[in-house]
Amino acid sequence: QVQLVESGGGLVQAGGSLRLSCAASESNFIINDMKWYRQVPGKQRELVAIATSGGSTTYADSVKGRFTVSRDNANKNTVYLQMNSLKPEDTAVYYCNAQYWKGDFWGQGTQVTVSS
Repeated sequence: QVQLVESGGGLVQAGGSLRLSCAASESNFIINDMKWYRQVPGKQRELVAIATSGGSTTYADSVKGRFTVSRDNANKNTVYLQMNSLKPEDTAVYYCNAQYWKGDFWGQGTQVTVSS
């Protein structure tokens, strides 16, 4: 069973920044795609960003130009989400996801709250 441990959420004012981290316990294989999702109560989980092991990134339109997803150079199974120029509508629980041949794994979620 692979575990994903997230950290870095919190409360920030609009216009501020936060950095989320997610470390996967997988040590034998490099996970190809690691993703960040977010969810607001009563709404579907939304894909925010993807970082591949090869360095490619993809973003939701709502966060392009403000968020940056990256993989750790030393430990490729760690993914970051740098969030700048945060808006109240970015308030959500953010989840890390790793889906590869072993299965589909999720972190516990970390709350991000942006006050206006």
